[in-house]
Amino acid sequence: MTADERGGDLCPVRVMAVHRGWIEIAGSGLGGMIPSALPSSDGPVDRATAGDWLIVDRVKMESVRVLDRINLFQRQAPADQRRVQLIAANVDTLFVVTSCNQDFNVARLERYLVMAGEVGVTPVVVLTKIDLADAPERYLEMARALRPGLQVEMVNGRDPDSVARLARYCGKGDTVALLGSSGVGKSTMINGLRGSADIVTQPVREIDGKGRHTTTSRQLHRLDGPFAAALGGGWLVDTPGMRELHLPEAATGIAEVFDDITALTLECRFTNCTHGAEPGCMVQAMLQNGTLEPERLERWRKLVLEDAESTQNATTGRPGPTHARKRKKTNG
Repeated sequence: MTADERGGDLCPVRVMAVHRGWIEIAGSGLGGMIPSALPSSDGPVDRATAGDWLIVDRVKMESVRVLDRINLFQRQAPADQRRVQLIAANVDTLFVVTSCNQDFNVARLERYLVMAGEVGVTPVVVLTKIDLADAPERYLEMARALRPGLQVEMVNGRDPDSVARLARYCGKGDTVALLGSSGVGKSTMINGLRGSADIVTQPVREIDGKGRHTTTSRQLHRLDGPFAAALGGGWLVDTPGMRELHLPEAATGIAEVFDDITALTLECRFTNCTHGAEPGCMVQAMLQNGTLEPERLERWRKLVLEDAESTQNATTGRPGPTHARKRKKTNG
């Protein structure tokens, strides 16, 4: 807060949820719903999202401004790739949640890890529904192979002792965001950590393992359940399921998640190598000797292309080739 904002009728509050035209807030002696309009909102990143801190006029019950963020998770809006959709702000840890069934998808998980790397937040892959999987250890191995040193947790969301292992990430003042597809168990885990059943959950479809949207808005929950009480409590951001994830900016995250390929590109003979048929291409050399998997290289190419298109769109204001054609939901 600035010197002019201290005291008087202005006070800081946290955004608990954003609804159409309204923001749900909570602060010291202040809570409820206020209009979502901000006087300085010149673009999507100037709007409030779950996890934001606001300065609010407690008399007028109006937002004054969004306080500086530590970080901001965002994606390109699925309906219009030229728009940015805010997901959560001021996050300390990202739970990338996937279940041990048909939902598990390496390409999608890599996108979440790229998102975390782009904003500088520590990711933790959380494998759910381990009680329903014949061989959950297989999913554990695939998740750990995504990148060296990646933290992976296996959880049965309906077992309190199993969920309790996640409480160590949710210490006093910590904010943890949960991202993943519908039906992977994000709301169930939050219910377990909070020691309540406030969030309605639904089963997945047996035919394809896909879930139904139970969380319809990004919602911040205070973690005051029995597991977190000893730690002082934290904050959990529950988000609607996302099967389509395109990032407005991803260069830093891509370089971090695909650091092996990035390192190879720096060793190519030519600085403008396309990693195709050029002589002295280290990427192709590793591909041919089996050190680099073709599928991983293709996923890297796809992300790099999308990032280049996003950068071009941000500069020109026009949709590029990816945006011009009709998009369909994809697992990669």
